[in-house]
Amino acid sequence: MGYLQNFSKIMLPRYKRILLKLSGEALQGHQKNGDPFDPKIIEQYAQDIKRVTDLGVQVAIVIGGGNIYRGMNEAESGIERAHGDYMGMLATVINAMAMQAMLEKIGVYSRLQSAINMEQVAEPYIRRKALRHLEKGRVVIFGAGTGNPYFTTDTAGSLRAIEMKADVILKGTRVDGIYTADPEKDPDAKRYEKLSFQECIDQKLKIMDMTAFTLCMENKLPIIVFDVNTSGNLLQVVQGMNVGTLVS
Repeated sequence: MGYLQNFSKIMLPRYKRILLKLSGEALQGHQKNGDPFDPKIIEQYAQDIKRVTDLGVQVAIVIGGGNIYRGMNEAESGIERAHGDYMGMLATVINAMAMQAMLEKIGVYSRLQSAINMEQVAEPYIRRKALRHLEKGRVVIFGAGTGNPYFTTDTAGSLRAIEMKADVILKGTRVDGIYTADPEKDPDAKRYEKLSFQECIDQKLKIMDMTAFTLCMENKLPIIVFDVNTSGNLLQVVQGMNVGTLVS
């Protein structure tokens, strides 16, 4: 009986409401044929999210659009920055629709809200409505960034997390945390377990763009950077286990 009690305590989530930030490139997985989506990796993410929602955790998601479109240098492309940013916002909606389709395929109720009105495919972003969806146990996916050019999806993730009163931002990456150097290039790089916001600034660690990072720092919203491509990591992070790097 004591073992079961201890096990149940381990399984309790540390965070009640999270915002999961994914890059668009993450949805591409290991595809080498130019396809912007890897169905296997999207399904893995969906299954990991389901494990978390099964614990009663409320999940919001922001996805980038880099697998479909990345802003290009205006001088080289001839596309002005604002126009290019709107193109990128539309790419994030495509990614959000792909994630929503996979979540609902495995039985996870979800809602997609877009910062740019497109009623045929998504609800308009309404803060109170999004909060109500979360309270009802639905996964809420936020598309189209902030709806404004000159802001990244990192900034959109920070903004939505603050608006939703999330307990933490979980930034899913290819590596298992923040390192002293690029671990893919430097085998001697060491992973940080915890960092303060000020330490990140002092050491010039690039976790998010500065606008997004400053929003989190000013609102005392912790960030956890972790390897989202390893199945089960999301669940462990939500349970408070030593996965990734905590910035607070």
